[in-house]
Amino acid sequence: MEYEDKLDRALEETPDIGDESARLTVPEPDVRQEGNVTVYENFQDTVTTLSRDPEHVLKVLQAEVGTSAHIDESGRARLTGAFSGDRVADALDAYVEEFVTCSECGLPDTRLEKEKGAVVVRCEACGALSPTST
Repeated sequence: MEYEDKLDRALEETPDIGDESARLTVPEPDVRQEGNVTVYENFQDTVTTLSRDPEHVLKVLQAEVGTSAHIDESGRARLTGAFSGDRVADALDAYVEEFVTCSECGLPDTRLEKEKGAVVVRCEACGALSPTST
């Protein structure tokens, strides 16, 4: 088989990957104040969209906004303190940048793995392995 034939075959078998922004649409955080607590109403929808463990997302959100939080029985995140939707959205964007989007190809086709005690992002699209801060 000649080089050109192999290249044509490889291109035919390669799946089409569209724009990553069209492939991953993270729901805008729906937050409301309840006393001195900020309730993240659609937290469960967000973690489902990201295909990530809710506890991991919450841990990173806590660190980003500098507060404590927990997940209630309804699957909502409850953050201690008053935080705007923009502040939560910024924290969520930071999470997506570090733990969801591949640092090499920019696609969201990743999963978190533990390797030698460290959490890494493995891209299923390009095969890259990227370290994380946690």
